[in-house]
Amino acid sequence: MSGYVGILVSDPWLQNQFTQVELRSLKSHYMSMKRENGRLNLGDLPSKMSRLKVVGENLTEQERASFIQDLYQNQDDEVDYEFFLKIYLKLQAHASVRTGSTGAKNSSAFLKAATTTLLHTISESEKASYVAHINNYLSQDKFLKRYLPIDPSTNNLFEIAKDGVLLCKLINVAVPGTIDDRAINTKAVLNPWERNENHTLCLNSAKAIGCTVVNIGTQDFIEGRRHLVLGLISQIIKIQLLADLNLKKTPQLVELVGDSKDVEELMSLPPEKILLRWMNFQLKKGGYNKTVTNFSSDIKDAEAYAYLLKVLAPEHSNPSILTVKDALERAKLVLEHADKMGCKRYLTARDIVEGSPNLNLAFVAHIFQHRNGLSTQTKQISFLETMPDDAQISREERAFRLWINSMGLSTYINNVFEDLRNGWILLETLDKVSPGIVNWKIANKPPIKMPFRKVENCNQVVKIGKQLKFSLVNIAGNDIVQGNKKLILAYLWQLMRYNILQLLKNLRFHSFGKEITDADILQWANGKVRSSGSQCRMDSFKDKSLSNGTFFLELLSSVQPRVVNWSLVTKGITEEEKKMNATYIISIARKLGCSIFLLPEDITEVNQKMILTLTASIMYWFLKQGGDDKASVSSDSENSSQSEAISNSTTDDSASESSADENEAAAICE
Repeated sequence: MSGYVGILVSDPWLQNQFTQVELRSLKSHYMSMKRENGRLNLGDLPSKMSRLKVVGENLTEQERASFIQDLYQNQDDEVDYEFFLKIYLKLQAHASVRTGSTGAKNSSAFLKAATTTLLHTISESEKASYVAHINNYLSQDKFLKRYLPIDPSTNNLFEIAKDGVLLCKLINVAVPGTIDDRAINTKAVLNPWERNENHTLCLNSAKAIGCTVVNIGTQDFIEGRRHLVLGLISQIIKIQLLADLNLKKTPQLVELVGDSKDVEELMSLPPEKILLRWMNFQLKKGGYNKTVTNFSSDIKDAEAYAYLLKVLAPEHSNPSILTVKDALERAKLVLEHADKMGCKRYLTARDIVEGSPNLNLAFVAHIFQHRNGLSTQTKQISFLETMPDDAQISREERAFRLWINSMGLSTYINNVFEDLRNGWILLETLDKVSPGIVNWKIANKPPIKMPFRKVENCNQVVKIGKQLKFSLVNIAGNDIVQGNKKLILAYLWQLMRYNILQLLKNLRFHSFGKEITDADILQWANGKVRSSGSQCRMDSFKDKSLSNGTFFLELLSSVQPRVVNWSLVTKGITEEEKKMNATYIISIARKLGCSIFLLPEDITEVNQKMILTLTASIMYWFLKQGGDDKASVSSDSENSSQSEAISNSTTDDSASESSADENEAAAICE
């Protein structure tokens, strides 16, 4: 029964955390606990959760009680099912920490520390480092300057972060233009509703720049969960510091590789892997014989830093730095050298010798930003210019990558064309979207050495796609293994679209019980805008009139009248005005609670796939609030023509009935 998950749990975040089987099992446990006393309070959970796997096996009753009391003060609060699931997830993560298995072995150190482990202790050194970063980058902000500089010796950071403004501003520092400042509530005193909007905007925008926020909710900010707030801040700062670690921003990185094949491999690496490769490249030039494989144990003796800085800034080198026997003393000399270079200290000498992975990564990234020591060989850089750079493919890859990462899978992906080739992550994604659909008995878990095992996984991916009625003519599992970009994007688009339509169907399960189509979404959007008294309409999801943003502003205003400040809206005539409206639309949608991954260009250029996801996300949010969706049901003649227009436009993006080769199949994505 495909709507079952939607009936059990209305929160889409929770839907993504469990399989259908798990939800049924946990529902049974919950009802059993509740039946014993007629109600279930927070204080009852420590003893009653002993029967649950992981939580019961790895935590004592006293440990569970202490953990829950640390999270929630009032132990008499009644626990509903969704609240129970959230507590269970946090206890499960806490138990994983205690047993040393975080379940995110392939994530970066930042992601582990930030979101997966849910530690209740925070690193004072990290806090001080991030506070210094915030004080430096946000000191001139008109709204925040009244609170800055923050004193790192206090917990003022977490108090200031409670209204959501600081985190929104920090996201814009990391990836400029992500959040439209006009959408942030910045009154001196915010009411609970406005504060919650800022938190929602922050979390959805954090997801949109690549942060993992699976275990973080708006309530965590309100209640000042320090480990979660600091974890999110660390991810945002990491994204900022690693922003230049790619060939587009720093084409000189091509110096690290030899030929075109190596360049393609370099382009597929995550930023921190590129940073390690750069560091080892410089260390080799300096005569350092070891290979640095991490930002923790491999640099504890500070020798690698001494060699690195000598190569990058020999004019500030201290001859005695390598003769010092004590690692702590050497680390102090390293930081003195870094200061002379003009690099800010993201860490102390103690952090180096203790191997703090987050702070060491930040330190090395800052050195790279300040002085990377790479040449500007025009011959190598001109080679890059001959490589294909399809902006549309790049944007769609980004959207699908962020969407997959937002589901909280076991592996964080950095490039869909490389990271999906063994089929495992695609199988995990399919299981999230349609629980129970994957036959795990015949799936091959990474690491996979034999190529045919990867093909087996991808063959199952294609088979399930056909089962879900995706158009996959002449597409085989080997196309995914080979990294065929057009076909991978075609598959992912259909999977994302299926997910959106299923979410909408689940919400409307009781009253309709029918499949949702693209035409239904178009019809609903036009009906909502028309019911608000506007004459705006869209003929299809590729209607060029959508580029000025007016229709979506009207749509957002119709579902939540107070959300659009019309005095801030432009006429949408020039390209700049269109982009301003598009940025405002995306921020407002995220502020409401829409989880979307498109860019302003997707609106101004009318990318019909992303336009559909935007419209569907707004519809999903509205219906989830209990909105009346009668506007989507009509029988006038206009609807039949709309339905025909949609079937002719949107399915062109996901279907190709007669493709015989890659070039023809590529039409799926065009």
